[in-house]
Amino acid sequence: MRPPGVEKVVIVGAGPAGIRAAELLVKAGLKPVVIDEGLKGGGQIYRRPPQGFTRSPKQLYGSEAHKAVALHAVFDRMIAAGKIDYYPQSAVLATAGTLLQALTPDGRKDFTYDRLILATGAMDRLAPIPGWQAPGVYSLGATQIALKAQGVALGEKIVLAGSGPLLTLVATQLLKAGADITAILDTSSLRDQMAGLPGMLVRPGLVLRGLLMRAKLGRLYHAGVKLDRIASDELGPVAMHWQDARGRAQVTACDMVGLGWHLRAETQLAGLAGCIFDYDQSWSQWLPCTDRMGRAATRLYLAGDGLRILGADGAEVAGRLAASACLADMGLPAPDAASDLRRLDRLERFSRGMARAFPWPRDIVRTVPDETVVCRCEGVTAGQLRESVSYGGAEANRVKSLARVGMGRCQGRFCQIASAELIADKAGIEVCDAGRLREQAPVKPLPIDAWVRDA
Repeated sequence: MRPPGVEKVVIVGAGPAGIRAAELLVKAGLKPVVIDEGLKGGGQIYRRPPQGFTRSPKQLYGSEAHKAVALHAVFDRMIAAGKIDYYPQSAVLATAGTLLQALTPDGRKDFTYDRLILATGAMDRLAPIPGWQAPGVYSLGATQIALKAQGVALGEKIVLAGSGPLLTLVATQLLKAGADITAILDTSSLRDQMAGLPGMLVRPGLVLRGLLMRAKLGRLYHAGVKLDRIASDELGPVAMHWQDARGRAQVTACDMVGLGWHLRAETQLAGLAGCIFDYDQSWSQWLPCTDRMGRAATRLYLAGDGLRILGADGAEVAGRLAASACLADMGLPAPDAASDLRRLDRLERFSRGMARAFPWPRDIVRTVPDETVVCRCEGVTAGQLRESVSYGGAEANRVKSLARVGMGRCQGRFCQIASAELIADKAGIEVCDAGRLREQAPVKPLPIDAWVRDA
């Protein structure tokens, strides 16, 4: 039972943003509810290995090991002291009013709240290329999860392709673990990377660390490439066909491909909760609108990469700011946020520089052949999508209803951004004018019997 007058705060997500938000609320004397899909707190960036895993934090997290260990310790102490109500391995699937519906290890459970903090993080941003639907083609995030959680590489001859810091990081981690990488293909040109450097230099130490990691990749790394197709047989990839920065055709043998173009904010719950969205030109995606503290609507707060793509450090800052706003709105003492707001400004400058350095490959997406699968869940091709625009109109939800793009298991998480590019290109409009897909509950697949209550 809660004491009279004490509001119930629910946090969705136990990554860096959710942990720091919970920590601040606990310090204020509250006992928040934390719902998280992971087995243990830490999020994707600081994902914890299973029990008995022998690799050290330094091996798992590299230069970020001290941050990971510190966050894990903070969260574990709150659980041990009974300061939070923690629901691991639990997925929030729907929200309406002040009710959350989640799938927990014990089945369906309803959570009510007075205030809600969404710290849902981000996932890989993928671009379709011919052959990417083949078995053995993974996202960079999935590749990293397999390495962190199970200590395995997903192939014997690996090609990594895309752009962004995760490309370099995953490549470095795999090489350190002894994996055989045959090529690292970056669609961002060196010219783009230099153009983004001034903004990124607000964090010179991080830039230097990235450059040192890049140097270790040696001749495996190729910038400014064009990805043509992934050749495969019934077992998976056999070769990546690509063009180097000079336009020369290249073929690299492989049996696994990892793809990723930085991150896409996970915003499904934010949309169901009533957030307003705006198209972010820098990141080429729709992001929720909030004030500087993370207030999105009455009693609703957002933090972390589900709000702004700022990485783990930015997520910690945003988590504290959201919790501070929550406390202030409840009329409780809140810490001075001035320092965190200044740091947020610096992190956002870095983020914009990074988006400039490693841009979304718009031209590659818009010129994919008609036979290229865009929606892997439903098998919708670029040609089918373009055709639906011709007779149905250039609006994302209209195209979805006609071509079924975004109707599968991922609900558009992997295909929505690319689909909007194809719609805009076909109709001759700005990509933001194509609109965004409306969220539908449940936001993730679940067994039917878990959603049906006994009569």
